[in-house]
Amino acid sequence: MASIIHFNISAEDVLRAKKFYEKLFGWKIEKFPKGPKEYYLIETLAKTGEKGVGGGIAKRQKTEQQITNFIEVDSIDEAISKVKELGGEIIDSKSIIDNTGFIVRCKDTEGNIFGLMEMVN
Repeated sequence: MASIIHFNISAEDVLRAKKFYEKLFGWKIEKFPKGPKEYYLIETLAKTGEKGVGGGIAKRQKTEQQITNFIEVDSIDEAISKVKELGGEIIDSKSIIDNTGFIVRCKDTEGNIFGLMEMVN
């Protein structure tokens, strides 16, 4: 089965986006040392502590550049509060997915849409 192995986040202000995601999820984000343009690599961790899906942040080249990924959190309510605290916004109300958990779509400081999901046992 195919899995997401990398994601890109487009940003008007790359350093502002870097700070937002580092503080929201604790991701390790470092400048990519090679290449002609400003690019930051994102390292995530799975719940098991193993390396998770990797990604990157780059300067937005076109207004419509965007991708939505859903990110699992332990507490959707805590994550919603943190999104707001860090300057992001909640696009729609938290919804229940029967027998699965909760989901909400958010917007980061750069206008990118992403989702949060809390799984229930």
